[in-house]
Amino acid sequence: MTDQKHLTFEEIFKQNERRIHYHIHRLGIRDPYQDFYSEGLFALWTAHQKYNPNKGPLGTYFNYTIRNRLVDLLRKETREMEKKDSIVETEKQRISDATTELRNTTIDMPGSKLEEREMWQDVKAELTAKQWDWVYYYIIQGMRVKEIAEMKGVSVEAVKGWGKGARRKLRKWAARKHPNRPK
Repeated sequence: MTDQKHLTFEEIFKQNERRIHYHIHRLGIRDPYQDFYSEGLFALWTAHQKYNPNKGPLGTYFNYTIRNRLVDLLRKETREMEKKDSIVETEKQRISDATTELRNTTIDMPGSKLEEREMWQDVKAELTAKQWDWVYYYIIQGMRVKEIAEMKGVSVEAVKGWGKGARRKLRKWAARKHPNRPK
């Protein structure tokens, strides 16, 4: 085993590549982008560079180094996923709270008259929450469909669908409120 230090890394790699695959499989890691394989390969190279024959067999040292590096990377990625999930949940809650607040508040538009506010409240009662979001953000606030989609975390097509449904209901609402008005 002492001549292992004199082998090139390519030779060491050919002899020990299966160790990387073994540990990835043993830890139950799915590695579609080969990130864990790359980390295992780097661990193999590091172990080869730092190996001290007086401390034990080379194969044991390779196993120890590769496995610990893979476990460290797995823990790191798990922490990152938990952080991302936490951020997503916080943002969803913030949007939900804002939407609930929007539904529960009266519409206060600058320079609007009491009749206009009552009209918007009447309109709001006719629509679903998503259709009302479209009316509020697209018509009242003047936002673009893409901005609304990004804010709500949905596709542009979904927001367009809200608008289509809202327009249909608004036409019916207007026909009921103003029956003699030409269409």
